[in-house]
Amino acid sequence: MDEIEKKEVIGDVELEQVKEAREPGELVVGLDIGTTKICCVVGEVFEDGIDIIGIGTAPSVGLKKGVVVNIESTVKSIRKAVTDAEKSAQCDLHTVYVGIAGNHIKGFNSPGIVAINGREIKEGDVEDVIVAARTVKISENQQIIHVLPQEYMVDDHTGIQNPLGMTGVRLVTNVHIVTADMGAVHNLYTCCDKAGLEVADMVLESIASAHATLGTDEMELGVALLDIGGGTTDLAVFCDGTIRHTCEIGLGGHNLTNDLSVGLRTPLQDAERLKEDFGCALSSVVKPNHVVDVPTVGDREPRKVTQKVLVDILQARMVEILEMVNQDLINCGLKNKINGGVVITGGTSLLANLADLAEQIFDLPVRIGYPAQIGGKVAEVNTPRCTTGVGLVMYGRQHQLDNRYSESSMVGRMKDWLRKIM
Repeated sequence: MDEIEKKEVIGDVELEQVKEAREPGELVVGLDIGTTKICCVVGEVFEDGIDIIGIGTAPSVGLKKGVVVNIESTVKSIRKAVTDAEKSAQCDLHTVYVGIAGNHIKGFNSPGIVAINGREIKEGDVEDVIVAARTVKISENQQIIHVLPQEYMVDDHTGIQNPLGMTGVRLVTNVHIVTADMGAVHNLYTCCDKAGLEVADMVLESIASAHATLGTDEMELGVALLDIGGGTTDLAVFCDGTIRHTCEIGLGGHNLTNDLSVGLRTPLQDAERLKEDFGCALSSVVKPNHVVDVPTVGDREPRKVTQKVLVDILQARMVEILEMVNQDLINCGLKNKINGGVVITGGTSLLANLADLAEQIFDLPVRIGYPAQIGGKVAEVNTPRCTTGVGLVMYGRQHQLDNRYSESSMVGRMKDWLRKIM
């Protein structure tokens, strides 16, 4: 063994020893309740990162386009996924971060302003300006699930990420507000409660997926994240390091499967298998004379259909979805700010040649997004199908860090107040 190999072996051994010697981390659990699958991901959080220690999946029964339509069936699916995750992680799970999606979700930007009157900006002022921004009229059947600060402005100074300690006359902010249907949110909470789980927070799935797939440089440059799940397609646009726009489209991978089922007159489960085995987003790359067997209903013999016919059906629906996204990017005025391109994730992103088709429609660079910046059982979650679950764990870690900072800030404000009155 030469000197370089010895150093590599010693380095790996030392790394394993460090991992074994450190204290156990805090557990954070992400629960992706999707239209086609339930995915439970368990992460162990350390100061230097996250190790994935368990994962459980189960077919999703009881949801349609991201919305619960059968609570009992959904609870059974959740229990199955969570039980598998508990076995994988060898621990009991009680608290989860839950993903939410569906075309009932709305996103919009809102400004807020408070007077500072020439003094130094305190933590309370930042909280007040966010409260001012979120004080907007929304539909009676909607509730706010996210208030995401985009930037702050102190007088004429714009693009400020943290205004604490600055001095000015007025403090202004722009926030991105995400709302969801009250009934849909309540049903998700109910399903988790019946499955014996406490919900730490409910997170828009595209925001969770962004934590797992996007880099800081991409979000600074401008990037669109497209999460194509089974029932919905979720869009989140980031620019200058912060979120700028979200959109939910009620079409997804299940629509592709249903199109094949109807177009080829074959059962849904067979259509799903055909999509996975022979599916493609571009018919131009498929051999026109390649024939596949298509099962039929009853006792009839399978029919012979060219793969091109099958792919033509898939491409038509995929073009529809991508063009709807492209039009939304144009309408919101952010298409020309996506200098970092488009990242597509979710189970449907595994459709062959999807990135090539998307580049033609968006006229932007496109890549498929996989979970990144994690350790542990990486191989088990290294698929776009798990990006939301992993992203929920990463969101949960950040959420806990933010809460600790907020609590320490509150303690500091209490100490200042006590000093003033003593």
